Amino acid sequence: MRDVKKVVLAYSGGLDTSVILKWLQDAYRCEVVTFTADLGQGEELEPARAKALQFGIAPENIFIDDLREEFVRDFVFPMFRANAIYEGEYLLGTSIARPLIAKRLIEIVRETGADAISHGATGKGNDQVRFELGAYALKPDIKIIAPWREWDLLSREKLLAYAEKNGIPIEKKHLGGGSPYSIDANLLHTSYEGRRLEDPSFEPEESMWMRTVSPEAAPDAPEYVELDFEKGDLCAIDGKRLPAHELLAELNRLGGKHGIGRLDLVENRYVGMKSRGCYETPGGSILLPAHRAVESITLDREVAHLKDELMPRYATLIYNGYWWSPERRALQALIDFTQQPVNGRVHLKLYKGNVIVVGRESKTDSLFDPRISTFEDDAGAYDQKDAAGFIKLNALRLRIRSQGTGDR
Repeated sequence: MRDVKKVVLAYSGGLDTSVILKWLQDAYRCEVVTFTADLGQGEELEPARAKALQFGIAPENIFIDDLREEFVRDFVFPMFRANAIYEGEYLLGTSIARPLIAKRLIEIVRETGADAISHGATGKGNDQVRFELGAYALKPDIKIIAPWREWDLLSREKLLAYAEKNGIPIEKKHLGGGSPYSIDANLLHTSYEGRRLEDPSFEPEESMWMRTVSPEAAPDAPEYVELDFEKGDLCAIDGKRLPAHELLAELNRLGGKHGIGRLDLVENRYVGMKSRGCYETPGGSILLPAHRAVESITLDREVAHLKDELMPRYATLIYNGYWWSPERRALQALIDFTQQPVNGRVHLKLYKGNVIVVGRESKTDSLFDPRISTFEDDAGAYDQKDAAGFIKLNALRLRIRSQGTGDR
């Protein structure tokens, strides 16, 4: 691996990746290309360029890319077509960003003639798996440098000492100020891990949450909103059509305002350990029930049930880093086929942490027939006598089993 000549580093400009940048130059004596992705994390990214220049990175080797629209259109929305939830609660906000970062890393490798990529994920985490599975799927011969699996800088104190020795700027938050947590953010969510959250009984302070007000502090009056869907994707809010990333940003604003989307979760990591994290996913927490509401009137019963059976497998594939796998693509093709009739509008009420569906409609694809489902006179649309034969046929095996044996 020491024969690496040029490496593309996934670079945030923070302490860890700044240390990695310098370490790569020292340990590998290679040319470094930095890649910083704008996924809607809400941070100023230009300082990353200044830091890269400070360490001698050529301007043409600094990539800062706005990937917000691609992120939502090609990754978040396909995942929500599947209603994907990991372990019953987690909306996969970190997981779904990693395959896009891996894709762009490999694109930059090809653009610059690099022969390796590097990332700042630790040897304990899921992200190392997600980045590297994605990279290998897209470029099987790629070399990967994971410093946390190689160096001896395995504590914050050692990182700070290395940074001070090498003139790497140290932000106030690393000296005891700012948030005490490890934070990852993108347009879909913000996650909080580490430090005091490593005690699963600790209740995080209210000041930790950055994107949502507490439900108690949310407005006392509910807010009504209408979401339109075409082929399973959100296309308009209150009749206003916007690009995908702007639609999600607006849902985030609405959800944050009403205290929607907080989650405190102990999850099972791919590497085998349990991990506690807190998540804010305000827009996704509105999008999921809204999408299911439109599906409820447009999907055939057995198709809907099949989707629900496949969803945990699909969600686990994303969580475990298999976005680019043939099985995820096969599942996506099936899911997208089911979404052709998922066209309609859902009416929501947002109130103090709750997303309440108060109506749904589809002018073109609804399977809801009030003539059949009515509790009033249906004028012969449904013959209730048919139910007797149906019940007897389904009870036949139960009756045979119980004859002469008693209740087993």
